Amino acid sequence: MFVDRAIIEVRGGVGGSGAEAFRREKGVPRGGPSGGDGGKGGDVVLEVDAQLSTLLDYSYQRHYHAPRGRHGEGSNRTGRDGEDLLLKVPPGTTATDADTGELLGELLADGERAVVAHGGRGGRGNARFATSTNQAPRRWEPGAEGEERRVKLELKLIADVGLVGEPNAGKSTFLAAVTAARPKVAEYPFTTLTPNLGVVGLAGDRTFVLADIPGIIEGAHEGKGLGHEFLRHIERTRTLALMVPVDSAQPQEEYEDLRAELVAYSPHLADIPHCVVLTKTDLLAPDQAPPALATPEAWGVFAVSAVAHTGLPELLEALWSRSHAVARAEGAEIDDEWGTP
Repeated sequence: MFVDRAIIEVRGGVGGSGAEAFRREKGVPRGGPSGGDGGKGGDVVLEVDAQLSTLLDYSYQRHYHAPRGRHGEGSNRTGRDGEDLLLKVPPGTTATDADTGELLGELLADGERAVVAHGGRGGRGNARFATSTNQAPRRWEPGAEGEERRVKLELKLIADVGLVGEPNAGKSTFLAAVTAARPKVAEYPFTTLTPNLGVVGLAGDRTFVLADIPGIIEGAHEGKGLGHEFLRHIERTRTLALMVPVDSAQPQEEYEDLRAELVAYSPHLADIPHCVVLTKTDLLAPDQAPPALATPEAWGVFAVSAVAHTGLPELLEALWSRSHAVARAEGAEIDDEWGTP
């Protein structure tokens, strides 16, 4: 099951209490305080695990408490710190405070960490309170409570190219044709119910990742259909491919509707460079040209057939070149030996 949102309640560990103790030491007739400090409570930490692709585990369990710190001991022994509680999340997870909206962390790379609840500090033992006028203090401190909050986890898939189109625009068929992904393909609308990822392999060991989201209909930004639920999964893409089937009754209007939904959902999403892909060209007569669209904001227009495998190499090379150029502009680390086709 694909789960891309969850709210969990986390609490850092309680700090250990300081100790009240007095030493009895040979050669020190009056002795003295020797109570050690308590240990710090453990933190609740999110850590990226590249093997995960969903937040499913957090739909079964909501409460997570880090271990407490150990109490201080005599002979000025400090209590052991509580161990951090590591919660594994997939790459692309964003953590925010569910009550204040504060961004706690954006976890993208494997092994990356973010602390979402700090453990309480350890209390001071009575050795810390010794003064020249109070050489045998009986004062000590309890450990502090750990930080407690509700954390909203939200997964946004990490891909180079996002496929956008109305239901039955041919997105899943295209994804299956150019990657090893096997999304569900059928003739009825909303075949795709969850986002799908696929890796495109090109000559020269070049690769890029495609993201296919459920079909977008008019009013998706208001929650209609399934597109609004998953539009956030293409917010991190470097370029978009707006897919319009050639058998559409109004291809120009369909393209403009897609653009309008992206603008209405997020200005950032609307600013991502996009191309237009005319799909299902195998349905055209041999002497019939694809429909001409007015697409002044698009960086390219392509006509392909995923079934007949026509036009695919040119489109894939163009998508790789565009995502590669955007990545360079963002300062991403890219192998220079790949070159630019």
